[in-house]
Order: sequence, then structure tokens, then C-alpha cells
Amino acid sequence: MARDDTSEVVRLEDVKRHYMVGGETVKALDGVSFTIGRGSYWAIMGPSGSGKSTLLNILGCLDRPTHGHYWLNGVDVAGMNDNQLSDHRLKNLGFVFQSFHLIPQLTVLENIEMPMFYLGVSPAERRRRARELAERVEMTHRLNHLPAELSGGQRQRVAVARALANDPAVLLADEPTGNLDSATSIQIMGLFQELYEQGKTVIVVTHEPDIDAYAKSHILVKDGLIKKIAN
Repeated sequence: MARDDTSEVVRLEDVKRHYMVGGETVKALDGVSFTIGRGSYWAIMGPSGSGKSTLLNILGCLDRPTHGHYWLNGVDVAGMNDNQLSDHRLKNLGFVFQSFHLIPQLTVLENIEMPMFYLGVSPAERRRRARELAERVEMTHRLNHLPAELSGGQRQRVAVARALANDPAVLLADEPTGNLDSATSIQIMGLFQELYEQGKTVIVVTHEPDIDAYAKSHILVKDGLIKKIAN
């Protein structure tokens, strides 16, 4: 099922995610609804146990709702099978993680190329595009280095470039500065700001108020519910 509204890139309608734990139902999300417009910059905040991580997994197509609908880039993904979900995730989402998740045996250039490999992009085009993205995040001087040879901030820059490799509809960042010092955090958030200003949709999941402050719109999650949406 698809939607025709091209101004929105994310829409959740009455999304619930319930688990059975020890014979009891845990309502990690219990009826969440919101819309994110294309080219916007959002922060999702909430205390530990609020449902924030479950919401991240739903948004990232890493989990499915128990109930409700989730449209990502116009397509309802709630009922997709694993292969369909993986394919839609690869084409529409770029991920930036707190722990970088770079492949240690691959160089900077090879790490950036990896998502394009899974989409079947030709080797020559993968290499051209990866070099372009490395330049965008100011990492051209480290193309042949391994992740272990980089600083935390450099690794996160590579992770951002990799997240952009397939030109995703949404850049989804999970605590992207959690392992960085304050000065490097400011640099990475400045990079997200540039991407937003260039038209990319950015969603940052964080518990840090200073990181939340960079976003233009904000969602507060508590007890599996949306407690506040501020634009």
C-alpha cells in the first residue's frame, strides 16, 4: 500500500510494539502517530525504557509494528517480509551509529562503497561515488586507511559518508556523538546541519539535550507514547 503525498517521508499511524516477557505483555510502543516531512531535521528524545530504542528499530526497518502502519518514502512497510524489508531499508535509509559499525578489514574507501555493492552498482561507479562522498566529509586524505588507524571523529565521518552512499530518503542517526569528545561532536553535528541545509531528511535519536538542540523539530517519547511534538 502506497501513499501519494510526496511532501512526507515518514508517517506512523497508531503504531504499537508489544512483547511477551514472562507471560506478561510489555507495551514498548502503545499507539504512536506522527509525520516527518521531506527535508526536515528531527530529534527523538526520551529516558531509558521510554520506547525510544523500539521506535528507532521501527523507523529503521529493523523491527515491525505489532499493530498499525508505517509508511517510509510512500510505502507501507509494516507487512513486508524480511527480504522486502531489507531491500526497502537499503534503498531508503542511511544509518549512523554511536559505535560507527565500520568493517575493520576494509579501507575507508571500501567501507563507503559497501552499501552500493549490495545494490549492484558497478565497481567503477562505486569507486567514483565513494571518492565523491569522502571529499564531502573531508576524508580524502585517509582513503586507504583502516578504521583502526582513524580517530573517533574520522570514523564517524566515514560512517556518515557510507550512510549517504545510496542517496537515502532519510539519514537516521542513533546517538551519533555518544563516543566522541565535545569538540568532535560539534564537528559531526555541523556536518548533519550541512546535510539538512542541502535538503536531506535527518532524524537523530539522542538523550543529550545539547544534541537535541541542533534539530528543528522534536519528539519526546515516554512510557511507549508520544508525550510532546514541537516544531
